Amino acid sequence: MTTTPPGGTIEIAGKTVSRLGFGTMRLTGPGTWADPTDRETALSVLRQAVHNYGITHIDTADAYGPHTAEHLIHDALYPYPEHVLIATKVGMLRPAPDVWKPHGHPAYLRACVEASLRRLGLERLELCYLHRIDPEVALDDQVAVLQALQDEGKIGHIGLSKVTPEDISLVGKELTIAAVQNVLNMTDRFDPALELCRDLGIPYVPYRPFDAGTLARMRGVLAPLHWLLNLGDHVAPIPSTSQPQHLTQIVAAVTGGA
Repeated sequence: MTTTPPGGTIEIAGKTVSRLGFGTMRLTGPGTWADPTDRETALSVLRQAVHNYGITHIDTADAYGPHTAEHLIHDALYPYPEHVLIATKVGMLRPAPDVWKPHGHPAYLRACVEASLRRLGLERLELCYLHRIDPEVALDDQVAVLQALQDEGKIGHIGLSKVTPEDISLVGKELTIAAVQNVLNMTDRFDPALELCRDLGIPYVPYRPFDAGTLARMRGVLAPLHWLLNLGDHVAPIPSTSQPQHLTQIVAAVTGGA
């Protein structure tokens, strides 16, 4: 059992959490669609991440399944330990497996937040990301509804996902950005948002750290994770896996047990 947070700690959305987080995208079925083949294993991986390995940053989205990952998190971890941050994302339609479509209509974003609260069994989403900025909806309208939900106490902190420095600057004029979540790994090595987040003191959460498994197969898990963690103290990767043995390897890579 890990007694210290893997990768050290970072403050995100008002909580001090492990820099090594856990992404839940791979807990769903193929195509990020429907239930996993082995639901009990998926539940076990979540429990091991939190209770065995001390991972206290769990990342999810209403679009994973859709809804599947949020249900799994509730069933595995509720009632949530006080020190655990459950972060989710809203603003994506899932019409079919492997199909993703941003949808930022304010009424839809509000409905997504309300539904995530019910699925997760929460009164407030401590960290809620706009999963994608919808280019067909005014950005001000997307930001305004998230601000309204924050004012109502249904969202604690607001994050952005897959955004440019320009997006960060525009949204940052209207609200405090709690975290930015973009693709970054040893294949996709350049993201100008990384340095901007460092300068602004915004936690940077790189998703797809193993490039959908390609880097793990080619390089193992240690090199890709160390590369990310060495980019700065504001970097908090969220690798995802559905396999207990792979989770063990990931944690060992950042705790010196590999």
